[in-house]
Order: sequence, then structure tokens, then C-alpha cells
Amino acid sequence: MTEQSLLRIRDLKVHYSRRGVNVRAVDGIDLEIVRGKTLGLVGESGCGKSTIAKAVVRLVKPTSGRIEFDGIDLATLSERDLRPMRSRIQMIFQDPYSSLNPRMNIRTWIEEPLKIHGLGDRSQRVLRVRDLIDRVGLPRSVESRYPAQLSGGQRQRVGIARALALDPDLLVADEPTSALDVSIQAQVLALLADIQRDSGLSYLFISHDLGAVRQLSHDISVMYLGRLCETGPTQRVLDRPAHPYTVALLSAAPVPDPTIEATRKRIVLTGDPPSPADPPSGCRFHPRCWLRSALGSPEICATTDPPAAAVLGGGLVHCHFHDHVSDVTANEGTPIVAFSELRGGAL
Repeated sequence: MTEQSLLRIRDLKVHYSRRGVNVRAVDGIDLEIVRGKTLGLVGESGCGKSTIAKAVVRLVKPTSGRIEFDGIDLATLSERDLRPMRSRIQMIFQDPYSSLNPRMNIRTWIEEPLKIHGLGDRSQRVLRVRDLIDRVGLPRSVESRYPAQLSGGQRQRVGIARALALDPDLLVADEPTSALDVSIQAQVLALLADIQRDSGLSYLFISHDLGAVRQLSHDISVMYLGRLCETGPTQRVLDRPAHPYTVALLSAAPVPDPTIEATRKRIVLTGDPPSPADPPSGCRFHPRCWLRSALGSPEICATTDPPAAAVLGGGLVHCHFHDHVSDVTANEGTPIVAFSELRGGAL
């Protein structure tokens, strides 16, 4: 483990049976989060992002692999040994309404983890709750309210306050802005950035929104069908993507500039994503890969899983022909949006 690494995931696999069928939700993933930084995890729905999040906080048990948190392998810990670690890793869920107990008022809900872990007496916990409410930008009056009496943005701030109650080292945020209006999304992202700057928290930030990932993440990992396609520094991945799937995602993100938008070419992926119960052989993206088609459909893509290759500018890519990505897009009219031009867009 490097000196600054807080979380390292190595060859993580999460398989489960559904109606007698073995589903490979996550099938050999390597990730690393540097202390005090944010790793953005992006990809289509069903690619395994949320399963990784649940595995990190041990809401699901990994089939195999290592989840090293500050040098401790969480994948091998018993429930009893996990208890003291849970205070150091907290989760923010996608739906701020369903993640809150509708029968608890906000004060009781935020206070609950403090009581569970035996932290402070009654008066100390009350002060802690008020401090957390102030920290996430809510009025003190929400203490006595119930989730149904709050807006979506207020409920998500309550979820953030509860996640911060135990002073964790890592927050796992599973699409925390996808259920919110655009203006509220920006406020929540700004809040998360402020918290990280003030406290040095690390984030695993899962999102479909490239604009949100660009704003909050220091590094990006792109997933497809349970595997990693590409990982690297945010600016390099968004400016110079090395995997054809990353290029396709970027080409689908709209740009709020009609002049730029008019000159861009979309890459439309044909066919549906394969099932994680029956993934294709070789590169999992090859049945839908526009680069493979442009190169004459080389057989190696369908037979051999591409190894990780280093990328100029930092990071790794899993593609047999990643060196050809920039050549092909340049010849066909690049669909890639420069990092400085990207302002948002849901995948």
C-alpha cells in the first residue's frame, strides 16, 4: 500500500445467484482512493457500480478479492470485527427519501449512530446534532421535523449530516444527486467539496453525470459490465480518453454551447449491453465497440481479455487497440469534448 492510499481494492469479485443463474455483478476490479481525494466511478446502469459501493461498506459480502482500508482487509473481517470499522466508512444513498426512517424526526435520525456507537451523553449528542445541521447548511428548525416535511435537497443534506456524525475517513456516495433538481444538485456538490476541503475526507463518488464527476473527482474509473475500462486523472480521462467506451460516453454528454454542439459527432452504441449472467468472451465491450468495427473487427477482441496498459498522462486502459482511439476519432471528426468545455450532461 502506498503511503497516501486510504482504500485499495484488488481483484474484487461479487457474484450471486438469481433464480439459479450465476450473475457476475463485479468481476475482477482494481481501484485505489488516495487519502483526502475523490475517485469518481462512472458507467451505464447495471455495470456494477453500486455493487462495489455496497461491498466497500460490507452491505454485501465479496465473493473474492481484497478491500484494503488503511491496511486492513475488510473482505475477511467478521461482523464483530467490522463494527469498529463501520464508523470510519459511511455511505450516502441515492434516494434521500427512502434512506431516511419516516417515523424518526431529524434530530433522532442524525443522533442514532452516536447512540449505537456509545458516543457522548445526551447533552453532548444534542450539541453534536446541532453542529452537523449547521455544517450541512440546514436551519435548526429541521430538528423536530420528519422526512416527509422536507424537500429532496434538505433530505439529502440530512443524509450527509448523518454520514458525517461519526467523523468517518471515507464517504461512499452512490449517485447522491441523481434524484435532485439541477440547481439543488449544484448545491449538494458544492457542500461535498467544502466538507472535503475542511476535513480531508476521501470520497468514492458514483454518478451518471459527467459534469458532477468533473466537478468533484480527482480521478475517474470507467466501468462496463463488471469490469474496468479505464482509470486515470480526471482531466486526462475527460480530455484524452483512451478507451472507446469512454469516448462514447463523452460523445453522449451534451454541451451548453450550440456552436460546439453543432460540430460534434455522436457515437451511438448499437445493441443492448450483454447480461452479467452471460458476459461475452474476450473484451466485454467488443460486441458494441465502434473502434473494433473501424479496424475491421480483429479477432483478438473477441477471444482475449485485454490486459491493463499504461496511458500517457496517467492511468490505465484495458483495450487491445487503445493507441488507435485518437487516430480514428480524428479521421471521423472527433466527438470528444475538451475538459474545459464540459459543463454537464447525464450519461
